[in-house]
Amino acid sequence: MPAHKSVQQRYAKLLKEVNRHRYLYYVLDAPEIADTAYDELEKELFGIEARHPKLIAADSPSHRVGGAPLPGFKKVRHSVAQWSFNDAFTPKELREFDVRVRRMLSQGESLGTKQIEYTCELKIDGLKVVLTYKKGMLTTAATRGDGVVGEDVTHNIKTIASVPLSLTRPIDLVVEGEVWMSEGNLKEINAARRARGEPEFANPRNAAAGSIRQLDPKIAASRNLDTFMYDVAQTSEELPQTQYEELLYMRELGFKVNPHHTLVGSIEDAIQYWEKWKSQNKAQGYWIDGIVVKVNERKFQEVLGHTGKAPRFAVAFKFPAEQVTTVVEDIVLQVGRTGVLTPVAHLRPISVAGSTVSRATLHNEDEIKRLDVRVGDTVILQKAGDVIPDIVSVLTELRTGKEKPFCWPTRVPECGGTGLIERIPGEAAWRCVAKDSFAVRRRVLRHFCSRGALNIEGLGTKTVDLLLEQGLVQSFNDFFTLTEGDLLALEGFAEVSAKKLIDSIRKAAKHIPLSRLLAGLSVPHVGEETALLLAMHYKTIDDIANTQEDELARISGVGEVLAKAIHDFFREAINRNLVKRLKKVLHVANPDFMARSNLAKLPLAGKTFVLTGTMENLSRDEAKEKIRKQGGNVSSSVSKKTTYVVAGEEAGSKLGAAEALGVKVLSESEFLKLLK
Repeated sequence: MPAHKSVQQRYAKLLKEVNRHRYLYYVLDAPEIADTAYDELEKELFGIEARHPKLIAADSPSHRVGGAPLPGFKKVRHSVAQWSFNDAFTPKELREFDVRVRRMLSQGESLGTKQIEYTCELKIDGLKVVLTYKKGMLTTAATRGDGVVGEDVTHNIKTIASVPLSLTRPIDLVVEGEVWMSEGNLKEINAARRARGEPEFANPRNAAAGSIRQLDPKIAASRNLDTFMYDVAQTSEELPQTQYEELLYMRELGFKVNPHHTLVGSIEDAIQYWEKWKSQNKAQGYWIDGIVVKVNERKFQEVLGHTGKAPRFAVAFKFPAEQVTTVVEDIVLQVGRTGVLTPVAHLRPISVAGSTVSRATLHNEDEIKRLDVRVGDTVILQKAGDVIPDIVSVLTELRTGKEKPFCWPTRVPECGGTGLIERIPGEAAWRCVAKDSFAVRRRVLRHFCSRGALNIEGLGTKTVDLLLEQGLVQSFNDFFTLTEGDLLALEGFAEVSAKKLIDSIRKAAKHIPLSRLLAGLSVPHVGEETALLLAMHYKTIDDIANTQEDELARISGVGEVLAKAIHDFFREAINRNLVKRLKKVLHVANPDFMARSNLAKLPLAGKTFVLTGTMENLSRDEAKEKIRKQGGNVSSSVSKKTTYVVAGEEAGSKLGAAEALGVKVLSESEFLKLLK
């Protein structure tokens, strides 16, 4: 029976009033009534909904308590591309950003005599979300994902009190912002998790991300998450003319905006803002890892535009990398997928930049000698955001005399066989003499399934290790003969998960690009770049396997050392048999192949490029693609065989190598001209 008209009217008024008070409390932090009075209003609202479920509105606060668990996350294609920011770490780099902005605006005569203003905002260290509204109602909330496709987390985002379920006006809108958790809230959650014997969250950012990616919305609802919105990606109304006005616009629509943004008249003022928050970033209760500096005027933003991955009108000015001290408890050798040994320092566990660190790579023998790091040393450890921790220096003044220098062994048990190791000629690196140890095989199998090779969804490192330890896979082709029955006997697998993995493997087997297969085989020195180069020149894997060493060496970008490694790999009977077995279970395609005669006719045929620094008009991947389409090759290192080094902004050591070897250096504009 439909609700009486008087009940409908009462419900509509209650809903409007309850949502108004939620906005005052959670967004503006300016409540007008006591909590108990608000609770009574909400109680009456929920009571009407319980008696008349058909009345429940899309923006009712009852949606925030979380509904039934979801079966999984759907993928969402963003209506607006999601960019990331380029980073600056020093005042010098921020001033260089300002110079680039002024130069580009001056070239287009956009600037004239007008002063450039910047909006400075705190960079919240949380999880980025994209909210979509249709006619003023929240329809979708998604994670950033890869910038093109994210995950639909609408049910969880609805549980966050500061996210408006309806806007103050019935407009279409896409906004971007950050979900975060307070440090105080994290302490309470971790205390409860400790009591239950569950692992603790490392930091508020990880806790926020983990909460949003729960399939049960009630878990997200219990975590007291919060948001700050910072950008309007799309609106059916006219966009404000400045970034500063855009922040006010979002607040007017009902969003929570960080209150500490400011408008400055020069880049020096932006640096002062950074200096201020560098010393205050721990005082807000939420994590801040820097500031974001944006050109304020929208018309200037539109002139500056974007590179392939980031806006040119904005930059993330990061706070200095966090440094801590800890003790080196051991130095061990880790076996890589090609048998190369990497020294790794085992450290006394220490929290740095939001996560507990217990290991740091020492790269090679030369790095150990340069640092003079010994077992027992106190060291300075540095970690910037999610970057791998790095030992900066040793505090030699704290040595007691008991520290032990690291001596390279002659045998490493993980190498298999006799355990013998050997120095790689011409390098500061060592490798296993035996080529088929368990450690090497594990690394090789992990790499074969990884994103940089065959990219088989569901075959992560833990699953690969489990399959190897249980004897279900010994070689690459074994993955493609697995059945659901094989998996059901393994810990962590049920019928649904077993079927899902087998389906994923079969799907991958139907269409494997030759370049990805080559990258996955762990041929010495053959990474993604070289694999693609070979796929462009040879139609099938048999063509590569049967090519003579001198012919391979004549390919621009290959050379004698690489040609020998490829030739030797395919001459070994074990590898030739492996290829035969793989051809029986895989359908290998080669969309990258271009006949040698066609390649020779392209304008950049025979020319090798090395890219360094950042280009304003192209991303690194876009530049590589354009070079290859015109027949050129891309290399990661400079040699006498390099034709051009393309030097963008903040070019690195490759520029110096080019100058030392007399290799021609192209600016970005010269490079673009050459492409045309």
